[in-house]
Amino acid sequence: MDARFVGIAELVEAPSVAVVVDVMRAFTVAAWAFAQGAEKIVLAESLDGALALKARHPDWVALKDGAPAPGFDLVNSPGLLRSVDLGGRTVVQKTRAGTVGALAVKEASLVLCAGFVVAEATARLLGTRKSDSVTFVVTGEDGQADEDLACAQYIARRVTGAGTDPAWFLRRAAESRAAAELAEGVRQGAHPDDVALCLELDRFSFAMVATLEDSLMVLRPCPVPVPVHTRRTAA
Repeated sequence: MDARFVGIAELVEAPSVAVVVDVMRAFTVAAWAFAQGAEKIVLAESLDGALALKARHPDWVALKDGAPAPGFDLVNSPGLLRSVDLGGRTVVQKTRAGTVGALAVKEASLVLCAGFVVAEATARLLGTRKSDSVTFVVTGEDGQADEDLACAQYIARRVTGAGTDPAWFLRRAAESRAAAELAEGVRQGAHPDDVALCLELDRFSFAMVATLEDSLMVLRPCPVPVPVHTRRTAA
């Protein structure tokens, strides 16, 4: 498999297969939303767009980066989301990087959204597709976010080799600027457990597939059985 690692700005045309990575925190939050019972996640193009969707569908749950804001129900924090019951609900998510990256590749034949919490399931799903080329979209810091790049590289190696040690990749993510900003309280709308939750490797056994549905980019969980002996938890 030929793996390319690019930032959002480097995308000049839609790839055939794209894996959009946002570890801290968009797609860790998305995975937790599904674990808490959400049926689907609509990836909004803007804050105003998210609020417009919420206005048309009052029962939907709107979620954004940063501090709480009028019209939004939740913020982009796995630590805060893990205690919320989302059974059967639709979530509207807008973030600065992850959702932007997914919308940038919406014309791809397969779009997966990923973080460490769904790394193995994502790799296994890619393996079943046997794609010759996969584009990994590194969403944070204009494609330079080390937590996203480390996760993307780890997933790519898991597709091609079963013996990859996750420790080095997780350490890079733990030492990233995003992790430091979350730990130091620089980023608003955070919980003290956010970094640890973002580094919880293979917490969930589903991948996350985004597809266009009636002009909306919709993310849904895709169950991928993960053998128990391959599941790991970050220290």
